[in-house]
Amino acid sequence: MTDPTPGALSGARSGAPLRAAIIGTGAIADAHAQALRAAPDGELVAVIDRDLGRARAFADRWGGPAVADSLVELLAAGGIDVLHVCTPPGVHAEQAIAALAAGVHVICEKPAALSLDELDDMTAAAARNDRRLAVVFQQRTGTAAAHVKELLASGALGRPLVATCQTLWYRAPEYFAVPWRGKWATEGGGPTLGLGIHQVDLLAWLLGDWASVNGQLWRLARETEMEDVSTATVAFANGVVASVVTSALSPRETSSIRIDTELATVTVDHLYGHGHEHWRITPAPGVDPALVDAWAALPAEEEPSGHDPLVRDLYRALATGAPLPPTASDPARSFEIVTAIYSSAASGRTVTPTSLREDADRMRSLESPVTDLRR
Repeated sequence: MTDPTPGALSGARSGAPLRAAIIGTGAIADAHAQALRAAPDGELVAVIDRDLGRARAFADRWGGPAVADSLVELLAAGGIDVLHVCTPPGVHAEQAIAALAAGVHVICEKPAALSLDELDDMTAAAARNDRRLAVVFQQRTGTAAAHVKELLASGALGRPLVATCQTLWYRAPEYFAVPWRGKWATEGGGPTLGLGIHQVDLLAWLLGDWASVNGQLWRLARETEMEDVSTATVAFANGVVASVVTSALSPRETSSIRIDTELATVTVDHLYGHGHEHWRITPAPGVDPALVDAWAALPAEEEPSGHDPLVRDLYRALATGAPLPPTASDPARSFEIVTAIYSSAASGRTVTPTSLREDADRMRSLESPVTDLRR
């Protein structure tokens, strides 16, 4: 292991920032490095990538953390408190479980694993070793999202009734030409898992637990083993019915959620992140204007969604021993909804939380029949 910063992996002093390592130095790793730079309670001390040249270039770009030859070597050496897993999803479970067994907290990019069985194993490893496992769903963060969540939870907007959740993105054919993409064995699932899970997670964070799912998978244009489009109806435990559409074929890209309540319509329309300007609350006819003014009272100091607030809050919790923040709770909920879409597509039936856990094939792998309409 090369270490351009002598002592970077030495034992942490009391009150010192938690020492972090990043495994996988692709594009998303830069967001983690930037967030660590901004987090008072964390510092980047090591990086790992199977391409040592890329790891060294990444380290040079982010202040010269140590470059480890392998995760095995890094964990054996000790001296890190948190591992950020930024590798392709096929190796997330193996790497996370190894780190947790070594007494290291894990912050894992989505999708957390290839299957719910793997995610269950990761969660069990965290509990067994008294460490924390957080999955990155940064779209839960931001002052606007927190404001809307509070309005919904308090009943200020009346009962939520119906919702739509759309992830309409565009991925050219070459996107699927990357060796690990487009294959059940290495990517786990199609855009429903890899892309749509962000908006599904935000929807579930706002509305709570799910009750049932009906889903279909479609292959319309791309050369891939999986779907390039999916459609689903998701019913939530609080009675909301949501239409969920995910596409990798949509040139005018958008990410949007709409929730219609008894008193208002809440919308967020963005692409990869949102701020105050992306959210809107439209009152129903006849609603007291004083109520509408209260709904619009967003925090004066705006914080957009992103990795920075998520990582900052995670490290504050890890440093103080507090529970993980709500933005990192329930890591399996959106994965369950996504898995239920695949399960429903495979069975042709409505899937509930109980029947999902009884679908051993989907618990082990998301591989499901896809309706192929390519021409």
